[in-house]
Amino acid sequence: MHPTPHPIARWRHPRLTVLVAVVAWFGLGLQLMLSLRLVQAQGGTLSGGLALYLSYFTVLTNLLVAVSLSWPLLRPHSTPGRWFQQPGVATAVAVNIALVGMSYHLLLRNVWDPQGLQKVADITLHYAVPLLCVVHWWFSVPPARMAWRAPLVWTAWPLAYLAYALLRGLWVQSYPYPFIDVTALGYSRTLLNSLVLLMAFLLVGAAFVAVARWRLQRPAR
Repeated sequence: MHPTPHPIARWRHPRLTVLVAVVAWFGLGLQLMLSLRLVQAQGGTLSGGLALYLSYFTVLTNLLVAVSLSWPLLRPHSTPGRWFQQPGVATAVAVNIALVGMSYHLLLRNVWDPQGLQKVADITLHYAVPLLCVVHWWFSVPPARMAWRAPLVWTAWPLAYLAYALLRGLWVQSYPYPFIDVTALGYSRTLLNSLVLLMAFLLVGAAFVAVARWRLQRPAR
């Protein structure tokens, strides 16, 4: 006899999960193609193009979204599949991708003017996926009573990225975003900018926790 798998809190509306995952993978694939094409046109290598592609918080967080939604769909009873379906984990992913959309809209959308397919990739990764992921969180992720300190744990992702971006920048003398460009700003201003973004992240995270708690307390209809 095969052991009965332990029950898991399956996400509601699996078609919505599929939609968000497909949109995220589409945006990632399109941006990868464009990044590799650009680097090759400038005389670079495929490995250099891939390294540049993976230097952006936007790309890495969209990749997190795509993996966190795809794994439970494909292997729901696996350890990663169960882990990604935990409300706290799904909320952490939603908060991080929400930060991508908000920070891009407030800080970066006027820095450049993408055209053609690059504009499609830009809109997909910075607007469509963040919005769809938040919608997915609302409709598909079961509400749970999360601790108010939970956003502090969720900062592990952006803090790990900051350390990675600064170490990589020190090595290659290039930084993916102007607000963490140590060469132009120096470490003091870069760390101050990072602290401001971290505080914004904590506020957004607290808002998600508050909404999740409210959803548990409101009367059933």
